[in-house]
Order: sequence, then structure tokens, then C-alpha cells
Amino acid sequence: MKTSGRKLPIGIQTFSDIREQGYLYVDKTAWVWTIANEGKPYFLSRPRRFGKSLLLSTFEAYFEGRKELFEGLAIEQLEEKWEKHPVLHLDLNARKYEQPEDLIAMLNQYLEKWEAVYGNEKQDRAAEERFEYIIQRACEQTGKGVVVLVDEYDKPLLQALQNEELLEAYRNTLKAFYGVLKSCDRYLRFAFLTGVTKFPQVSVFSDLNQLNDISMSRRYASVCGITKEELLANFAPELEELAEENDLTVEEAIDTMTARYDGYRFHPKGEGVFNPFSVLNAFDKNEFGSYWFQTGTPTFLVKLLKDSDYDLRTLMDGVETSASAFTEYRAEASNPIPLIYQSGYLTIKNFDKRFSMYILGFPNDEVRYGFLNFLVPFYTKVTDDERNFYIGKFINELESGKTDAFMQRFEAFFADFPYELNDKTERHYQVIIYLVFKLMGQFTQAEVHSAKGRADAIVQTPDYVYIFEFKLNGTAEEALLQIEEKGYAEPFKTDGRTLVKVGVEFSAEERNIKRWLVG
Repeated sequence: MKTSGRKLPIGIQTFSDIREQGYLYVDKTAWVWTIANEGKPYFLSRPRRFGKSLLLSTFEAYFEGRKELFEGLAIEQLEEKWEKHPVLHLDLNARKYEQPEDLIAMLNQYLEKWEAVYGNEKQDRAAEERFEYIIQRACEQTGKGVVVLVDEYDKPLLQALQNEELLEAYRNTLKAFYGVLKSCDRYLRFAFLTGVTKFPQVSVFSDLNQLNDISMSRRYASVCGITKEELLANFAPELEELAEENDLTVEEAIDTMTARYDGYRFHPKGEGVFNPFSVLNAFDKNEFGSYWFQTGTPTFLVKLLKDSDYDLRTLMDGVETSASAFTEYRAEASNPIPLIYQSGYLTIKNFDKRFSMYILGFPNDEVRYGFLNFLVPFYTKVTDDERNFYIGKFINELESGKTDAFMQRFEAFFADFPYELNDKTERHYQVIIYLVFKLMGQFTQAEVHSAKGRADAIVQTPDYVYIFEFKLNGTAEEALLQIEEKGYAEPFKTDGRTLVKVGVEFSAEERNIKRWLVG
């Protein structure tokens, strides 16, 4: 556990609490000042637990004129005239939305609070009429432009993705409610909406076309998250303690943090950032755990993938998608990739300017192995507890040269193999093979390929190199012959380790491994 004595703001999303109670704060106030003074209506998409709520809370404190909270921060040197504005801060994150009444109840909760301050003459009207009246009255009563902050605007929509009737009800309510921000523009000093994704195709934003979407802006790529420079500048004591607790040098600890938690890019040329939630938890517990992935399970994302019959092997190795897919923000089965990106499970690796294509991949090891582990029960009968048992045994057996024991356990892994359609069987087998070897890759040198001309899988241990070839419509003999004829073993013949070639034959009828040969 952490012993340095510094307070880390894990789960603290209120700027005033962080400042007044002495929590460590990574200074983002220069961004706050720039955004607040260069425009009015903004939208920012970022994954969950990435600092969106804290950012909005910082805007709230700034527009309330709470100068004392910003002492010693960058904004203190930028702001000359601190003014107090009426702030309407709507947070849709703190509720489950299972029926239309849930959203109405949440909006009523905020509207009633604001009406108690600015007047309730329209309390019997529709939510959007009440909202419009509150904004107008707040401006007239204070003589200042109103600030509207909406946190997780899309929470109800994301929870209703699998329910078209419920989604339609939320669309209609939110379209009318958010549309007020356009009709009330003359009363507004500033507006900022955050969420995971954006839904123009469901008309929620059709009346808000004036929003400045900075989600994929190079300039604001690091407005949320922790950059490498910020990590080193703000967490030196924590890095030293983390290194000591894990028997590493500080440089090794930084490298491990980078591999596990860095890698998020929201613009091809933008500065990369670490996941702030994982960073703070790693420092608090002095362990390199999987913190962000464990806070939520992306069940709806897996359903989108399965509904689209998406080849998961492509997703794991890096996927291309058009730039237009991100401007459309369509949360649909035919193209699940933009939503998977916006949810934080993929990030920008590169951009092909000529063809306007983004290359996306897993940002880091925490997400890569967390996502792969999460997929296993959806494609096999193996439970979470059994998965860890299998992977550990797989590696121990290969490191000990026990090829037959490995294959027998691999056979058990495929037992009661679930599949829906016969014509998808080969794809399903390939995905499971891919998952197994990719998961082994976090503990040993394991590669799995789908391209022609390379072995299906290669595992390198300190004493052995294993080359696997799998055949669904062929024999184990043919698999071994292919290893020889294609020269898959050539790169390893002089490195001194024992070469083991394994040809594996599947039976579609038995839904399992039929036999294998070791050469």
C-alpha cells in the first residue's frame, strides 16, 4: 500500500474537494481558460473514468469565480477578471436508465433545484420548456451569461442500445431538452457537453449543429488523461515507491507503467496520454493491476461485435476504419469500431492521409489483455476462474516441454464448444485459437497469425520453440507437412533451443481437436 503520505484523488471528481482537501492535482487549468475564452458551445467525447467529470467541475469553479481554488495553478496567471456566472450543471451519470420515467425523474430533480433559485412559474410545462425558462431567468436575474455543463449526456442512450423502443423514448426527450441550448444562445456565456459517443443519426444533436466537437482535435488531445511529462513531473515520489515495492528501478517502473497504462491517442499527431484512473490506482496500491477494465464490462460492445460477425482477429491485430465513420458516430452492428474506439478499447495508432483511413489498435496491455479475457466466456464454455487456470497450465506445460499434456488440455478447452451456425464454425475455431495464444502472450513470447505464409502460432520459451499449424479441413499430417514445406522453422534453427512442430487436426462433427502429431 501507499506510504508516501500524499493524497491521490481516486474517485474524487469535484475540483473544490481536491483543492480544499489537499489532494494531488495535475494542472489542466490552462486548457480550462483557453476553452472558456475562445468559444461557447463545446462537445468532448472521452472514455469512462478519464477525467471528464473533473474537467466540468473545474469549469464550474472557474465560472463561479472561485479564485481561491486556483491559487498556484496556471490559470491564476491567465485570468485578470474573475466573474461569477450562474452555472447549471447536469450530471446524468448517477442513475440507471431502465424505463422512460427514469430519465424524466433525473431531469426533474435538476429542474426543481434550479427552479428553487430562479423561479418555478413554468413547473407544469414540459422539461425543455422549464429548462429554457430557467436559463432565461438566470440571465435576467444575474445580468450574466449562463453556463450550462452536461456530464455524460449519452448515459441513457448507451444503456438503451439493445432496446429500440426505449432508445426512441430517450432520443425524443433529450433532443428537445438539448435543443434548448441553441434557442437560448443569446442567454449563454458557455456550454460544454461530455459523453462517450455522439448520436447525430438519432437526432439528439440535430438541433445542436453549432457545437464545437473537440474530441479528435490535436490541440486538445491531452485535455483529459495524463501525459508522460505530467507523470514524471507530478508523481516522482510515487514512482520511486512503486519501483521499490516491485523490486524495479525507477526507469523500469516507468516502462511498465507505459506498457500497461499509456498509449491513448485522440489525434494521429496528438500527444499520447496515460489512463488517469489506472495510474492513480497503481500508485495508491503500489501494484500494476488492471484497474480501469475492472470498473465496467463492455457487454454491449461484445454484442455489437457478434451481431456484426466481426472478425476478432482483425480487431486484435489492428483495424482500419474510415475517417467518415468517426464523424457519423453510428452506434450500430454494421460498424461497431467507432463506438469501441470512443469507449476506450481502441485508440489511434496511425492515419493514412491519402485515403482518410485511421489505423486503430489496443492502447496498452491493460486494455489488450482485459478485453481478450473478457471475450473468452462469449466464445467458449470456460469461466473466468477456469480461464486463468488454463492459461497458467498451458504456459507451464510448454515451458517444461510437455507437448502432449498441453494438447490434451487444449482439447479440454474446446469441450462443449458453442456455435450457432455451421458455416461460422471455422471462424469460431480460429477466434478461440487466437484468444488462447494471445492471452499466453502476456506471460511468454506467443504469436498467432492469420495471414498466409506464416505459421498459425509460434510460442517461444527459454528452452523450446513451438510451431503450430491447425487444420479444420485437413489432416494432422498435412499440417506438419505445411510447416516443413513453408519453412516456418527456418528462423529458429540456429538459436539453440529445441524445435517442436505440432500439426493439429480439428473435427467439425465432434466440435473439437481430433488428433495431433508432434514432429
